[in-house]
Amino acid sequence: FLTTTTTTTIIIIIIIIIITLLLLLLLLLLLLSYMEAQYSLTRAQRVRAAMFPETIVEGETVLTAQSSPDQPTNVQRLAEPSQLLKTAIVHLINYQDDAELATRAVPELTKLLADEDQVVVNKAAMIVNQLTRKEASRRVLIQSPQMVSAVVRAMQNTGDLETARCAASVLHSLSHQREGLLAIFKSGGIPALVRMLSSPMESVLFYAITTLHNLLLHQEGAKMAVRLADGLQRMVPLLKKTNPKFLAITTDCLQLLSYANQESKLIILANAGPESLVFIMRNYNYEKLLWTTSRVLKVLSVCPSNKPAIVDAGGMQALGQHLTGSSQRLTQNCLWTLRNLSDAATKQEGLDGLLQILVSQLGSDDVNMLTCATGILSNLTCNNARNKALVTQSGGVEALIHAVLRAGEKEDVAEPAICALRHLTSRHLDAELAQNAVRLHYGIPAITKLLGQPHYWPVVKATVGLIRNLALCPANQAPLRESGTIPRLINLLLKAHQETQRHGSGAQQTYQDGVRMEEIVEGCTGALHILARDPINRGEIASMQTIPLFVQLLYSYVENIKRVSAGVLCELALDKQSAEMIDAEGASAPLMELLHSPNEGIATYAAAVLFRISEDKSSDYRKRVSVELTHSLFKHDPAAWEMVNIFIQESHSTLAHAVMPLDPGYIPDGELRAQSTAQPYLSALVHNTTTNCLFIRHISLH
Repeated sequence: FLTTTTTTTIIIIIIIIIITLLLLLLLLLLLLSYMEAQYSLTRAQRVRAAMFPETIVEGETVLTAQSSPDQPTNVQRLAEPSQLLKTAIVHLINYQDDAELATRAVPELTKLLADEDQVVVNKAAMIVNQLTRKEASRRVLIQSPQMVSAVVRAMQNTGDLETARCAASVLHSLSHQREGLLAIFKSGGIPALVRMLSSPMESVLFYAITTLHNLLLHQEGAKMAVRLADGLQRMVPLLKKTNPKFLAITTDCLQLLSYANQESKLIILANAGPESLVFIMRNYNYEKLLWTTSRVLKVLSVCPSNKPAIVDAGGMQALGQHLTGSSQRLTQNCLWTLRNLSDAATKQEGLDGLLQILVSQLGSDDVNMLTCATGILSNLTCNNARNKALVTQSGGVEALIHAVLRAGEKEDVAEPAICALRHLTSRHLDAELAQNAVRLHYGIPAITKLLGQPHYWPVVKATVGLIRNLALCPANQAPLRESGTIPRLINLLLKAHQETQRHGSGAQQTYQDGVRMEEIVEGCTGALHILARDPINRGEIASMQTIPLFVQLLYSYVENIKRVSAGVLCELALDKQSAEMIDAEGASAPLMELLHSPNEGIATYAAAVLFRISEDKSSDYRKRVSVELTHSLFKHDPAAWEMVNIFIQESHSTLAHAVMPLDPGYIPDGELRAQSTAQPYLSALVHNTTTNCLFIRHISLH
């Protein structure tokens, strides 16, 4: 019985499970059928919802086939263009509405802006200002010259600041389109805007300067109109404001107005513009403002009148502050401005930091930076012993040599670099240190190469001067000779002399690349003069058949050429064979003439050469030369002349002739580099006479 009951129970349970499963299956089938029907029914709704979501009733949900929120359905993808089209259509409808509204309102608003009641004018200006916020209505306003003129008149005639603000805002909005700029320009808006630059309201100032800035940038004729309206006189005082963005726009206006216009530059100067601009460079850190200000200073730095004003205001130091910043465009502008100013800052103090920065920038691979750094250093080391010493002590010689090596054929770098080296190697306490440094850093071969073909004469001129300075150091004489300096100098001398001969003599001078060939002749001869201090160099110079040329140069119409040619002959005459060649070339006649030269250097060298070439002459000849020399050099002091004349007559027959070595220094204009080699007796005889002492320093008469 129990077994039968258990079996029946199990069967019933199984039947119930089967029925339940069948019911679930039926429900699932019904659900699938419902969902399929629902999808079929809502397909149009889903498309409509994707393309026109605003048609969905609030609270209504639409089934979607989207499996993942990150993956849009095909319907959603296709709906995007339709959404854009719909948006465009809506904008077009609104644009048309705005345009129609503005078109209807313009005539009435134009009348209201001219109303005598300032309250009415104020309300009208506010409405017009609102209309300019939308593009369609703004275009309608631009196309109405009467409206633009009415806005301009309202702005300049009103005493109400709010009305002026609204009117200025209108013009500011119109100035963002070319048609608007032209409309403002034609309506006489520029003089009105310039007057607004004196407004006490900051917003009016901003609208006025920004609108003028847009006009200056994009409207032809605007610059002249602003100048005629005294715009510069109103803009320069605005540099006292403190808003960096406002100042950036103002300084850019100044740059646009002053570029290539000398009168504008002078107006800025007359209104103390340089001082204000330098103050901005020193005290602000807003990059755009610093950049626009540096652009104005760059323009002003080529003006001879503004240049010293900028320097005196501390412009060199202020610009130097920004050479190590991260803004490349600011650094470049500051460098170019410093380069333009540097020739007016040779006596400026407090440039130690700037000089050290410039030396460090000589290692840059940027050609513009290298050009500027070398140019600035060249100018700042010209006739400034302190700057020369500082640059030398800061490793400037080595850095400049490396710059020359990297420059290659770039004359814009090579010329100022060589000029800077020329300055560093002369006339300061560390000049000898610099002369040695050039040799120690292997600069002599690179420098000598610059004398070769093809010739860029400004570089050649600077190089010749540098070689002359290097030769002042005895340790450099052999390296200069070994690098082939002497034949290159002689070739240059011959070429330059031929050019001068081809164009005749007198006042007419020969120029190549802006350099007078007479300067090349003088420079090469002067360098050979110093090189001739070395006996081996002296022999090489004489062996290249140069003596006839040097004798010919004694007849030059250029006084400095006479001086250096007499100087090199003075050195060459130390060798007996060369002295004989000098005499054989007929040098005595021009040398006798040069004894009477008012230039003491020329007269001294001529006397020395004559004395040396007379060594092997007869006693009568030597006596005649001695009398001529003494008469020439003592002619301005009759008492001394009489004493020396008696001395010569009494003792000439008993004194042996001898030649004491001369100091072979190069004698620049008005400066003698000599040592006293006279006998004590004769020196004491005339020691109170300056002119006589000049001769005694160099020649010992026996």
